[in-house]
Amino acid sequence: MSDILSHEILQNIWFFLWGLLWAIYFALDGFDLGMGTLLPFLAKNDTDRRIIFNAAGPFWDGNEVWLITAGGVTFAAFPLAYAVMFSALYAPLLILLFALIFRAVSFEFRNKIDHPQWRAVWDGFQFLGSFLPALLLGVAFANLFQGIPINEKGVYLGNIIKLLNPYGLLGGIFFVLMFAMHGALWLAIKSLAPMHDRALNAAAVIWPLLACVAVAFLLATAHYTPLYNNYLSAPVMMLIPILAVIALFAMRFLLKANLTGGAFAASAGFILLVTLFGVFGMYPALIPSSLSPEASITVGKAASSQLTLTIMLCVALVCVPVVIAYQAWVFSIFSHKVTEEELDSDHAY
Repeated sequence: MSDILSHEILQNIWFFLWGLLWAIYFALDGFDLGMGTLLPFLAKNDTDRRIIFNAAGPFWDGNEVWLITAGGVTFAAFPLAYAVMFSALYAPLLILLFALIFRAVSFEFRNKIDHPQWRAVWDGFQFLGSFLPALLLGVAFANLFQGIPINEKGVYLGNIIKLLNPYGLLGGIFFVLMFAMHGALWLAIKSLAPMHDRALNAAAVIWPLLACVAVAFLLATAHYTPLYNNYLSAPVMMLIPILAVIALFAMRFLLKANLTGGAFAASAGFILLVTLFGVFGMYPALIPSSLSPEASITVGKAASSQLTLTIMLCVALVCVPVVIAYQAWVFSIFSHKVTEEELDSDHAY
């Protein structure tokens, strides 16, 4: 295969796959994070809280496999980008890691002791472990879109406070609302009344907020970032943001038509398209520099050798379909709604 595909083609393939893996992770784990964020607002009692936990229970760990895969691809395909990214964004990524750890533990520890205060503590970790990753991922990617202060040696010259700039915070709010909408729709699919009705009402409330923030984010992107340059140079790429807008309005239309599954699919498509819009706008940069274009970590500068990328592609062609098939099987097996009777099972959270 290395004789057929040049190093440049392999670099571009892996750049596309890198962006696609992040998009898939956001679309999958997004509904878990969204439900956790909505937990204190939708759950009126312990049964409601257990319904939310069990709506995510069979899926959350499989969804996070895509986060590990995206990080692994960054490390193996673009090691320089991995080094700079995890150095420059060390503090927010460390907070993200601990938030995800405590969120994972909350699933397993919540029912170990039958005491309201014990469960309340782990419910709090579930909320924080869902809200903080959504916020931090939005802040991190928004900062990548506008560029971070790295010099020609890849040394980060800023701090965590500089990441909390207006555009970065807007990206964080955008991701929180995007995932909350996604989570509300999934919860409506997985639950019966009255939780089903509450989830739909939450989605109806979140949608106009999401739409306003999405418009603000698109306008701010034109002001703070050079992302639109690629789209202006290749107008066909404008299909990505156009389709994202269509998916956003399709959510509302399908929600009003009581087609919750379709609204959830539109939400997943919206997340995928928004992520790819940002990633393709950065190309050829993986980590744009706000100090100088020459200091940016580009695909060509960061990529591994041709042999490494070829081996990775062969492994991916074999393993990724297996992972997709397994995850599709899991979604099929656990496609039923969570009922109060199911909560009495020994396997329930």
